[in-house]
Amino acid sequence: MAKSLGPVKRKFSPWMDPDAVPFIRFENVTKRFGDFVAVDNLTLNIYEREFFSLLGPSGCGKTTLMRMLAGFEQPTSGRILLQGKDLAGTPPYKRPTNMMFQSYALFPHMTVEKNIAFGLEQDNLPKGEIEARVQEMLKLVKLESFAKRKPNQLSGGQRQRVALARSLAKRPKVLLLDEPLGALDRKLREETQFELMDIQTKLGLTFLIVTHDQEEAMTVSDRIAVMDKGILVQVATPAEIYEAPNSRYVADFIGDINILEGKVASKEAGINGELVKVDCEGVTIAVDQSCDATVGDSVAFAIRPEKVRITTSKPEEATTNALHGEVWDIGYLGDFSIFIVKLDDGRMFRAAQANVSRLVDRPITFGDIVWLSWPADAGLVLTR
Repeated sequence: MAKSLGPVKRKFSPWMDPDAVPFIRFENVTKRFGDFVAVDNLTLNIYEREFFSLLGPSGCGKTTLMRMLAGFEQPTSGRILLQGKDLAGTPPYKRPTNMMFQSYALFPHMTVEKNIAFGLEQDNLPKGEIEARVQEMLKLVKLESFAKRKPNQLSGGQRQRVALARSLAKRPKVLLLDEPLGALDRKLREETQFELMDIQTKLGLTFLIVTHDQEEAMTVSDRIAVMDKGILVQVATPAEIYEAPNSRYVADFIGDINILEGKVASKEAGINGELVKVDCEGVTIAVDQSCDATVGDSVAFAIRPEKVRITTSKPEEATTNALHGEVWDIGYLGDFSIFIVKLDDGRMFRAAQANVSRLVDRPITFGDIVWLSWPADAGLVLTR
């Protein structure tokens, strides 16, 4: 598969416009299966041309939410609206949506072009229009030379693109993608993520993707809804989800993070509003962040490993936010290394260091005594 540089980051944020009308709206939607509540009184707005991700662990309700939009499941209560129209009672085949399944569900006895044409033929489109649409889709997914092949003659990435072309051929207003890249190897998955972004931007469609892959959601999405046990925990852009998680759950679910429990020791004026000092079991940590917690409240301090500096000597400027410990383990990942440090009090802490030079033997190794430090604006206080 040809590599793509991906689209230029677009300036697209209709959710920030108070006058913007949602393209898709889940309104107080609940879905029960017997006594089990899969989706719990959920309200969510998705905007036209948005690439939106539903992210969460297995059983969190993300696939159920997508299946209700597609019409394969019906809400127990609440409404689902598309362009202001209530979809209740509208069967799946009459909804302006199409779903691309994880298994791809290609017809093994049909060629690539016949697979793409199948839905169009079911709709009784004129033969000339079908042929033109199929050629358009083959060109879009760069499979013109594979038109006469059957699925078993294709690679996994090529089958994925056939499934995508078939899903797009009917020109749905919304494309639903259920774990679409799960069967691909990592390198191919990364390349395909950028191709999906290119296609979505080029066609101007609304994409809704269900995934448990955090990196995939962070790469392709305009916004992400993090779900847990049928509820929305946070809905925000990838940068906001990563840099400003609203809870311990989101912070811990998205990427690597260090979390220390503590209590607010003091609050004073800071560069970004307040300087909050947190007592984490005898270690005082200063955080330059405004927060609702008051002195004595239980909170958590969270910081990403790549924001932690690791040195063999105590930084001269570090009067707070400096921890001491022993290198317990090292993970070499090529572009960066992860250091797992056992602090003096026994807690484990992670630091990440970019491997900017071509040294094979690193200056910090197993068993070294090190200092971990960071500026006051590198971490954040979590109140829930």
